[in-house]
Formats: sequence, structure tokens, C-alpha cells
Amino acid sequence: MGTATVADILSLKTQRADPRGGKSALEVLHGLVASDMADVNATILRRMQSPVALIPQLAGHLIASGGKRLRPMLTLAAAKLVGYEGNRHAKLAACVEVIHTATLLHDDVVDESDLRRGQDSANVIWGNKPSVLVGDFLFSRAFELMVEDGSLKVLKILSSASSIIAEGEVLQLMTANDTETTEDDYLKVIDGKTAALFAAACQVAAIVAERPEREEDALASFGRNLGMAFQLVDDALDYSARQATLGKTIGDDFREGKITLPVILAFRRGDEEDRAFWRKAMEEGEQNNGDLERGLALMTKTNALTDTIDRARHYGSRARDALAIFKESEAKHALVDIVDFCIQRAY
Repeated sequence: MGTATVADILSLKTQRADPRGGKSALEVLHGLVASDMADVNATILRRMQSPVALIPQLAGHLIASGGKRLRPMLTLAAAKLVGYEGNRHAKLAACVEVIHTATLLHDDVVDESDLRRGQDSANVIWGNKPSVLVGDFLFSRAFELMVEDGSLKVLKILSSASSIIAEGEVLQLMTANDTETTEDDYLKVIDGKTAALFAAACQVAAIVAERPEREEDALASFGRNLGMAFQLVDDALDYSARQATLGKTIGDDFREGKITLPVILAFRRGDEEDRAFWRKAMEEGEQNNGDLERGLALMTKTNALTDTIDRARHYGSRARDALAIFKESEAKHALVDIVDFCIQRAY
């Protein structure tokens, strides 16, 4: 019941295609920055190298598993949007992706995840300790790239984003299994763990292009709101059959006791019997066969999934509005379209 509801909400089959040539917005964005992405990927591969053989093996496993590379593509597209013609943006886009990769390694250890992008996660193959340490190595590589750029402002923004991500992850750990978590608490978590890096990825493009602060702020706002929408959809999709296409099982967040917005809304809107169920399943960790299905039914009854997607649409609108100050261009159209894609993505 809950699965079908998410699919209906997203209307993915009819909305995903880009009207220009039948390509998805992600494909259009990739085509726009393809030559720069080749430089980004080459930089990432070089920075994975180490005489300690386990480091390139483990890092390479995660990077080779694919992923959308959305964050570095946002940096490259934002650079095109503001007319940047240098080459600093490619290194910074690589830096953004290396930061993201490091957080994935750490996240999988914290979440005790078995799969990442449909493959065994690094912590399953090599263990938790190597995963954490290689994640630390990648963070160090990211800081090398920041320093090499030579801009203190770039260093400040990307290093600040790194610390905010860590704070967001710790805050999520503190709210795990706590059904008293508020929507405001949840929004602080996703602002830190996801939106901060989206914002930094976009803002640094304006800095290297030496654009006015007004444009910096606009790109940061675009990225932050896009990141909020992206994570809201992710959290709704955890209760959707579409998770199978991500190599994940439905209800991973449920089993881990993660308090995301669908749970918060279902808990608040339920009766006392419903809330007792959520406390037992999420706080006490007592989950039996059929509990996930009951949780899905409660989310449907309370419109929790529908409203989570509506929240994502709200942030998506704010992201699009942030781009209004920029003149019309291929890059602007691609960035506007990627907002809808992130909300309506079918993977």
C-alpha cells in the first residue's frame, strides 16, 4: 500500500524524461559538463593512489561502483552558469566528490550497511576499521585539493562544509530511535549531513569566477535547497519499492531506527495505539514480522509520505527561485531541470 503511494506521488514514468531529445535531466546535465567531468574523474583517480595497497583498493571499490556524481556536476554546471573559463573548478569539483565519498565510507560503518549502490559495501568486504581509516585518508586528500586551489575563501567554505557534515551525522546519531524528534530537529540533520555540501559545491563556482557576493549567495541557496529536497526524497524512497533499483531493501531506515520525516509525521498524526507501535519499533527496537508493513500502512493513513514529497517540492521551488537572478542559458536550464529530476528520480 505504502509503496504504491510513493510511486503515485512521484509520477516518475510520466515526468522523468527531459523534453529536449527525450533525455533525462541528469543525462542533459552530464552532457553539458562531460569534458570537465573527464578531468574530475582523472583527478579523483590520481588522488586515490597510495603505496599502501589497501587504500586504492578500498577507495576504488566505492568509486568504481558508480553513483550519479551529482555534486561535482553541480560545481561544473554552476561554473558554466557564471561564465567561468579557467580550470580551477575541475579540481574543486573533484574535491567535493572526494569529501562525499569519504562520508559514504563512514556512513556505512555507522549505519552497519551491507550494500552500497547495489554492491557489497566496503565495510562488509574489508571491515569497519579499514573503511574508517580510508575515509580519513580521503578527507585528507580533499583538504590537499582545497589548499592547492590557493583561495582562503574556497578553503573556508569547503572546510566548513566538512565540519557541518560531521555535525549533521552526529546529530542524526543523537536523534536515532527517539520518537520525540521534531520536524525542526530532522531538518537540522539533513541541512548538515546533505544540504551543506550541495551548497558549497555550487558556491565555490562563483568564487573562482570572482562573481559578486549576490551570485555567490544565490548559488549557495540553490545548492542548499536542492540538497534538502534531495534528502527528503531519499527518506521517502526508503519506504518505496524503488529502493530495489538502488540495491537497497525497503525499510532500511525503519530497521535501523532512523527517525526521518515520514516516521515523524506518522507518529505525530497517529493515535495513542499508533504511537505505541512506533515507540516499540523505533525506540525499543522490537520489530516483528509484519511491522514494516504496518508502518507503511500508518504512513499512508496519515499522508506522511505524500507530505514528505510535498516538503521536497517546496525546497525544490526555492532552489529554482534562487537561480532567477541569472540570465537564461543552457546551464541555467540544466540546473532548473535537475531540481525536478531530483524530486522525481526513479532510481
